[in-house]
Amino acid sequence: MVHIGYTMMTEQAGPRELVEHVMGAEKAGFDFSVTSDHFFPWLASQGHSPNAWAVLGAAAQATSRIPLMTYVTCPTTRYHPVVVAQQAATVQLLSEGRFRLGLGSGENLNEHVVGGGWPSPDVRLEMLEEATGIIRALFEGRTLTHHGPHYDVEHAKLWDLPETAPPIGIAVSGERSCELAGHLADLVIATEPKKELLDAFDRHGGTGKPRVGQLPVCYDTDRDAAIERAHDQFRWFGLGWKVNSELRDDRGFTAATQFVTKDDIAESIACGSRVEDFVEAVRPYAEAGFEEIALVQIGGGHQEPFLKWSAGELLPALREL
Repeated sequence: MVHIGYTMMTEQAGPRELVEHVMGAEKAGFDFSVTSDHFFPWLASQGHSPNAWAVLGAAAQATSRIPLMTYVTCPTTRYHPVVVAQQAATVQLLSEGRFRLGLGSGENLNEHVVGGGWPSPDVRLEMLEEATGIIRALFEGRTLTHHGPHYDVEHAKLWDLPETAPPIGIAVSGERSCELAGHLADLVIATEPKKELLDAFDRHGGTGKPRVGQLPVCYDTDRDAAIERAHDQFRWFGLGWKVNSELRDDRGFTAATQFVTKDDIAESIACGSRVEDFVEAVRPYAEAGFEEIALVQIGGGHQEPFLKWSAGELLPALREL
């Protein structure tokens, strides 16, 4: 049986709404939740980007059962890894052990805001590796002084540590990131149903560790309206990681997706209200070996009907996979 998760998409809803949404997801019976961590939305039509960590703190207090997770935080540029470690330890305490820390090498979209340029992919992975080591050392309760190729840490210690440190997940998209995740992570994260990513993760030490995937869907009783909304807010999704990680702001994504059609969206994202279409969209992840799959319902104002429909129809069907 696969576990089905819910995504708090910070790019498409404000902070209070996001907390209400995850409360609704818990009530609907979703197995876990994840949240994006952005400074910019992908497209201006999404219209939001509150601070994910403040939202997580509120969500930890507003819910009691549903696990929480960043999907994903970049601990290398906008956040120093020491700050990420403190934030994660605090959310783990607030949630009473329900938090997992998902990490990734980031997108220019969010990281450019602090200046300093955007490193090459190889350098970004070096930074992620060093950052992950710093975070783990602080989770162990050490007083850390560190002078590495990318980060300096002076006499840092976390004074409020949970009994169990948050498990660390690393997002993968190729061989090098799979190698990093296999060596350093407690779980692997991906947004494509590629079995070769999981195989590479296993080769590098990931065998037996959880694997978490994610995909967008767009529920609406009017399928044409769902396709229209998905095209308006999510047409960037098919650009691929190499493009998505490099573009600087929403204007870049608008330009890059100007030739994406509604037919393209209808072929790549499950839209409408036919349960079987959504099951078929999730199936490749389950068949590739993902045990946990988080759904993104497109449209910040369309979460309540999706959650109600999920509770009654979608979740029972997906759990038969």
